[in-house]
Amino acid sequence: MERIDLEHALSSFDDHWSPKIIAALNGQEVKLAKFRGAFDWHAHAEEDELFLVLAGAFRMEFRDRSVELERGQMIVVPRGVEHRPVADEECAVLLFEPAGLVNTGDGETSDRTTTGTWLDPESTDQA
Repeated sequence: MERIDLEHALSSFDDHWSPKIIAALNGQEVKLAKFRGAFDWHAHAEEDELFLVLAGAFRMEFRDRSVELERGQMIVVPRGVEHRPVADEECAVLLFEPAGLVNTGDGETSDRTTTGTWLDPESTDQA
């Protein structure tokens, strides 16, 4: 049980669309990610996803509409709903997802496809 400094953890990486796992609980993983540009269209047949904006803004696009999200706002994408996040400028997002969730869901495998990687514990706590 160690504290996690989100700002410090976010400052430890620069890559976009590559979620970093910072904690796990009850079969879920808590991840940090930086978004810039458009991600791939996809859905998750059996899993819901929660996106909480920590810095900046992005829009969650659905086939029939878009939802704009800013710092301090969140959205839950229900299982089975096709979506893609799009960030015109870099933003930082905290995600809650089932452990092992593939970020591209049922979409095509690409160089962005990942289940996330654990962030080094030293990167999550500012001494």
